[in-house]
Amino acid sequence: MINKIMSLGFSRPESEELVKVSKNIEEDYKKLLEGYPIQYLIGYVDFYGYKIYVNENVLIPRYETEYLVQKTINYSKKIFNDKLDILDLGTGSGAISIVLGRELNSIVTGVDISEDALNVAKKNAIENKVSINFIKSNMLDSVEGKYDIVVSNPPYIDIDEKIMDSVKKYEPHLALYAKDNGLYFYKNILSNIKPYLKERFIIAFEIGWWQGSLIEKIAQEYFENSNILIEKDLTNRDRYIFIINE
Repeated sequence: MINKIMSLGFSRPESEELVKVSKNIEEDYKKLLEGYPIQYLIGYVDFYGYKIYVNENVLIPRYETEYLVQKTINYSKKIFNDKLDILDLGTGSGAISIVLGRELNSIVTGVDISEDALNVAKKNAIENKVSINFIKSNMLDSVEGKYDIVVSNPPYIDIDEKIMDSVKKYEPHLALYAKDNGLYFYKNILSNIKPYLKERFIIAFEIGWWQGSLIEKIAQEYFENSNILIEKDLTNRDRYIFIINE
């Protein structure tokens, strides 16, 4: 069965793990044939060395987001020395919050509009032994306080954009799609975030590969005196924007 699963394009570790945890491997194999994500069948993923539980209520954390976390940690260590206040907008499974909370020994607030997603995030925080303040909120609506780092991997896919069938069919649309050509949440955050920032701050976004210059222009409108950096992912595509005030 492992070879049959691998023949569908999955790695040996994923295939072996599914066989190990599956209660009905024949039924699970049928789901894989239909494009169902293997990560949901396994029930968890490895994200930055942490075990993150996933189900259909949350997006599956991907390597691009691991890179966002790594870059955020690197910038943080260059700028800050103290324990930090971090805000994760659209926390989903809590993966970003958990890694930043552990790796930077910081106080993290994770925000999501989905109660079901927050339940997954809370489970992940407990399993990874990190204390995170989770808030149900439509982005900043119920957020209080000031933060050193604001990080977000918000919905950024345009409603008409073509994406993989397995993602479109099975992953939560609430966490995928955004109005205004996928720019809605970046505009929303950047236009409202200033009262929540400390004097020195980092804003870290994951973005769609074609959105870099568009979001840069929005950022320049609100943060003309800060450093605005577009950075690439491991495939050399624009994937991150950092707004930094040292």
